[in-house]
Amino acid sequence: MSGQQSVQPPEPIVNAVKLRRYGGVPPRPLKVGRGFSEGEVKALGLTVKEARLLGIYVDERRKTVHPENVEALRSWLKALKEHLESGGELPEPTLPKKIIVKPDIHRVFKGKTMAGRRARGLLSVKYRYTHHYKWKKKQRERLLKKRHEATRHKGGD
Repeated sequence: MSGQQSVQPPEPIVNAVKLRRYGGVPPRPLKVGRGFSEGEVKALGLTVKEARLLGIYVDERRKTVHPENVEALRSWLKALKEHLESGGELPEPTLPKKIIVKPDIHRVFKGKTMAGRRARGLLSVKYRYTHHYKWKKKQRERLLKKRHEATRHKGGD
């Protein structure tokens, strides 16, 4: 640790989202994205894993390849090479983050436990096989033209 700063990768430029409230025209054509696309990384001859080990953020959901991003990455790689030759350090790797979703402990599990069946109203005898009851009820409402399919002209007579 000689006190030298590591070279940070450039920020990816992506298309801005066209929202309805802007009339389909974005307020700005481009914005800073979450990461470079796989195509932009492969244009440099790198794999996604190699790019992440070099400190480049990769957004696997993006499909677009912007030539500006490829040029920015290419010039950054040259600067990184010079930095490493002068005795600098590699940037920190940017491996994908693991997101752990914890279940809500304050909500009853509505699965096949007794508490869940009680919460869904399945413990009374007549509703024990609820999906059969539901299908029967829907069919009866269709015949009596009470359902929305009959009133909205979506398949009724």
